[in-house]
Amino acid sequence: MAEAGRRFGVGYALMPKKQASFIQLSLVDMLKERGIDLVQIDMGRPLADQGPFDCVIHKMYGEEWRKQLEEFRAGNPSACIVDHPDDIRRLHNRISMLQVVEELKVEKDAEEEEKEGEETFGIPKQMVVYEEERLVDRSLWEERSLKFPVIAKPLVADGSAKSHKMSLVFDEVALGKLKPPIVLQEFVNHGGVIFKVYVVGKRVVCVKRKSLPDYSDEKLGTLQGSMSFSQISNLTAHVKDHEKYYKSMNLEEGEMPPQKFIAKIARRLRKAMNLDLFNFDVIRDVRVGNRYLVIDINYFPGYAKMPSYESVLTDFFCDMAKEKEKNAIVGPEALLSDKKIRKVVSNSCCSQGDDGALPVSPLKREEENPVIPV
Repeated sequence: MAEAGRRFGVGYALMPKKQASFIQLSLVDMLKERGIDLVQIDMGRPLADQGPFDCVIHKMYGEEWRKQLEEFRAGNPSACIVDHPDDIRRLHNRISMLQVVEELKVEKDAEEEEKEGEETFGIPKQMVVYEEERLVDRSLWEERSLKFPVIAKPLVADGSAKSHKMSLVFDEVALGKLKPPIVLQEFVNHGGVIFKVYVVGKRVVCVKRKSLPDYSDEKLGTLQGSMSFSQISNLTAHVKDHEKYYKSMNLEEGEMPPQKFIAKIARRLRKAMNLDLFNFDVIRDVRVGNRYLVIDINYFPGYAKMPSYESVLTDFFCDMAKEKEKNAIVGPEALLSDKKIRKVVSNSCCSQGDDGALPVSPLKREEENPVIPV
């Protein structure tokens, strides 16, 4: 909570669609009660001329905006920027975003001996293709141990409409129609459930949503072409198998991952990526019941879909206010060192990746999910 008589100002720079979903009256009112004010940043004026802001949150792009953030930081060394563009950049590429998970796995294997029955994590098999002729290069597929079906995703994950055009591909004919650069990711049967893990600083909320249906080997032998994720999520009349599947599936049957396990992954991702506002999508590999795969990581996701998002975000900003007060007590000299400035800035930064790699059904806000401190 901000100190008595001193309000904590949070400037926000968001695209209209993101602003409409995130800046809800319920959030604004809860923050005001705790001494925190949300203030819209005027993108038509230099950021350095606005404020004063104790914290800046944003989901914007471009070198001009980056330059404005640097100028703001130079003039306001005690303010925090959530998050820094350098740290977000790796999430704009669907290969580099998941490399961090592989790095964590190597680190885990080196430090901890896996026990039988213990939960494990990783990523699906995947590869990036830059040339059209390489799409159907069987030697490349064999090298990566990939087989149909595969999920085709644009390499760039910048939050644009184009970056969300994904499809489930069943054969080489459909594959040959794709336009590189593109990421091909193995499809893994996962019980039709995806776990979306929201990270807000040291707080973690895990929810489950309906996802793509599983496919038996017999069924795969009859499928051809490809299906866009919009086709699958819309469940059009001619996709009767999917429609029956969704109607018969009970989301409550999907067992949640262990909280400590998810919190540990979240804590390590937060530290490795140096980010405070992100989410990651996880599926459970039905072939190995205790193995989980991270399939996507997004910066500044749709938090309004998260249960109790107002209180979680309010607590996060209160943490920011307390941290600034603590640094002020330490003294301005301490804030002048590059190390401490970097610490303040990098605990908060910018991007525009949006929600999930798989089509999901709307989350009911009344669904209760625990907030896990990490």
